[in-house]
Amino acid sequence: MASRLPLLRRISKFLKHPPSIPVRLSRDSRSLLLRQASRPNDTPWSFAASRSFCSRPLNVPQDFQGPATIDYRSVLQEDEFHRLANSTIHDLQEKLEEYGDIVQIDGFDVDYGNEVLTLKLGALGTYVLNKQTPNRQIWLSSPVSGPSRFDWDHNAQAWVYRRTKANLFKLLESELEQLCGEPVNLS
Repeated sequence: MASRLPLLRRISKFLKHPPSIPVRLSRDSRSLLLRQASRPNDTPWSFAASRSFCSRPLNVPQDFQGPATIDYRSVLQEDEFHRLANSTIHDLQEKLEEYGDIVQIDGFDVDYGNEVLTLKLGALGTYVLNKQTPNRQIWLSSPVSGPSRFDWDHNAQAWVYRRTKANLFKLLESELEQLCGEPVNLS
């Protein structure tokens, strides 16, 4: 804390007595400074701290509940999350490697390293799949649908994207068939 005192004193001194630097101001800024400077015991620099900003009220229906709440009793324990996520990613890796033997795409490559599964489809794009342990999610970056975050659904026994209710495997099957022209069964 002692090492910060000289810096704090210099900042305080600057705020009380700013250097005289020529500044070009718009007409509105000049009039605001003049109004602020005309107040007793105020410096032209105190107006920024005294201004308050307020947004208009949102046009939201009265019964709007906001985003879906998370029932933390259903959140996976970390060891269970790792077991499910690792199993899913390794199964996908095997099935995607088999799929690569079927399709004829230049640049097709499946890579797994640092807990990240990458599927390269040459000019068609790249998929990236990885675990997000703090959120207990699997994240997918897709050249077709963009980013998605999948949560484990106990009832469906599958990774599901809450926003669209899409199943991870079904989404990948659909997009890969669309891109590559060959159906694939990942589940």
